[in-house]
Amino acid sequence: MIVQAVVDGICTGAIISLGAIGLSLTLQIMRFANFAHAEFMTLGAYLAFAVVSLIGPGTPTAGLSFGWQLLVAALLASVAAGLMAWMLDLLVFAPLRRNGAQSLVLVFAAFGSALVLRHVLVLIWGHDSYFYTRELQMGVTILPGVRILPDQLFILGLAVVLMVVLHLFLTFHRTGIAMRAMAEAPALAQVCGIRISAVMRTTWIISGLMAAMAGVFSGLTPQLHPELGSNMLLSIFAAAIFGGVGSLPGAVLGGLLVGISENLFLLVASSGYKPAMPFLLLLVVLWLRPQGLLGEKSS
Repeated sequence: MIVQAVVDGICTGAIISLGAIGLSLTLQIMRFANFAHAEFMTLGAYLAFAVVSLIGPGTPTAGLSFGWQLLVAALLASVAAGLMAWMLDLLVFAPLRRNGAQSLVLVFAAFGSALVLRHVLVLIWGHDSYFYTRELQMGVTILPGVRILPDQLFILGLAVVLMVVLHLFLTFHRTGIAMRAMAEAPALAQVCGIRISAVMRTTWIISGLMAAMAGVFSGLTPQLHPELGSNMLLSIFAAAIFGGVGSLPGAVLGGLLVGISENLFLLVASSGYKPAMPFLLLLVVLWLRPQGLLGEKSS
């Protein structure tokens, strides 16, 4: 049972990691906690559902419960969510920054934006739960006594690919390098001629895109509902801080550890106490290593 819980935790942790990566970027570059980030997970999931409702999930292939149509829907929804995250910055956060608003004001603005986004989604789709597909799946045995659904295995593989692509972008692309410079020293980056507006725009788009993709994956296993993102908010924050704010490998590691710990916790406690596990992990990490596992100490 322990090995099965670890495998399930890795699958859950991959989704949490995708959400934590986007949150970690905004935390480090924008310098405030974006509570609206989780709602972009929900937004992406519902936008993909809207596309699937029009074109269908496709014919199941390779043991999966869906076809290529759902992947197209996920891609379109992620791009749309990324652009909408940028629009949110232009309409809400950018005017506040120009007026010299403090980080706490931006946090409250993010919290208000999250509530608006959530209620707009409820207004459109209601409180009901939805499914991308109703195809039944049989678990695949990967170890003695350990089974995993083909959808989970596919999600895990695609999540890894997305993380690697983002890592290469931040490491070798000019814009990615500029984002890292902005995260390290905003004033110095501006003096060096880096276009701050372009970096912020890219950060919001990537953050929204990663959140939406995580939302689609979460909605696929097994369903999507209006509280999809808000239910994962604490886990995402815990993963981002656990691994070290601004560290992509740290967000991945933090997400995996949070996912595994949550599933192991279910072996000894009721599912009603599951949301407490990320909070307990967060307290322990902040006590022992405030900068996170892979974060750097501030000078």
